[in-house]
Amino acid sequence: MNRSEFLPYNIAFASVKDGKVMVDYLVLGVAAFGAGLVDAVVGGGGLIQLPAMFSVFPNMAPATLIGTNKLASIFGTSVAAVSYARRVAIAWSVATPAALAALVFAFLGAYTVTKVSAEFMRLLLPVVLVAVAIYTFAKKDFGSVHAPIHSGAREQTLALLIGAGIGFYDGFFGPGTGSFLVFLFVRIFGFDFLGASAVAKVVNVACNFAALIWFGYSGHLIWQLGATMAVAQIAGSIIGSRMAMKHGSGFVRKLFLVVVTILIIKTGYDAWLRW
Repeated sequence: MNRSEFLPYNIAFASVKDGKVMVDYLVLGVAAFGAGLVDAVVGGGGLIQLPAMFSVFPNMAPATLIGTNKLASIFGTSVAAVSYARRVAIAWSVATPAALAALVFAFLGAYTVTKVSAEFMRLLLPVVLVAVAIYTFAKKDFGSVHAPIHSGAREQTLALLIGAGIGFYDGFFGPGTGSFLVFLFVRIFGFDFLGASAVAKVVNVACNFAALIWFGYSGHLIWQLGATMAVAQIAGSIIGSRMAMKHGSGFVRKLFLVVVTILIIKTGYDAWLRW
């Protein structure tokens, strides 16, 4: 990696009076707060945080921005996971194997994307998201009742498969990971939206940690910026997780549909209309 790409911004860090640096921090802090709030409820915080980072630093290496995004996100997601664990009965029999599989396969996905183009995923994602939105909207009682339908070896095997598949996807491509996890935990395990969101946070922490190892090893991190955004992410995550637990699965379901709709518009534009 060419570390000279960091030089202009590192020099700017040395100047406390630099107005542009302060504005950059303010913009990204607000974005990180919003991302933490939305992500804590239903996933999809990357819709807010990553575009803001690319807007503020249009000439910086994408891998560096993604790595810094992961650094901020892992703190927010971890705080959300702890908040849920204190107030919601997390299904650890599902969360643990899914998180372990995600940890391994997210790293493999991050490695694979350096060797293989992810363009086909960009084209397929909007189609998959439309199917998810239609299914969720059509089934009015979807995720309203927490009634787990699997147990024992079958439950753990399904959790491993979901963790491996979504973990690899997160490392390889990424958009909508949290929303996909919530949907799958509701659809396959019979969780309500609140319980599914709680388990998804645990798996998300594993995904972020695996990706962070890779980006840290390859040097694609701006530690100062990531740490600053992490503080804002934590604040947003605390508020978001409290909102989810206060208003319940109905609120989470509504926000899920909103986030998925925005994801469809954003990913559809990027994949099919921009070019």
